[in-house]
Amino acid sequence: MDRQKAKTMRRKRRRVITRRRVQGTPARPRLAIYRSLNHIYAQVIDDLAGKTLCAASTRESKLGVTKTGGVEGASAVGAALAERAKSSGVTKVVFDRGGFRYHGRVKALADAARKAGLEF
Repeated sequence: MDRQKAKTMRRKRRRVITRRRVQGTPARPRLAIYRSLNHIYAQVIDDLAGKTLCAASTRESKLGVTKTGGVEGASAVGAALAERAKSSGVTKVVFDRGGFRYHGRVKALADAARKAGLEF
């Protein structure tokens, strides 16, 4: 097995283990992220109803991010997502990092969301 495939499989295994413990409820929905090489995506999900309450990503031109794969883009996504979540009535969330390490872009998104008013 090549190195990249093994790395992806380990991340997916970590993601499954995390998803067993973390579940979004109407009171505390789940803030799920996905980090690709070029973009970062985040959404607030109510797992019991099976609905996405709000979402944000670096693919949106409204954010005005020029470098989408960096920490600056992740911070912009976190702030935008927190504003959208607060406007839909969500203040507390459960953070689901999706098997990614909590550093770099993942940490920047979480810190920006916290700074903008989300609690987790």
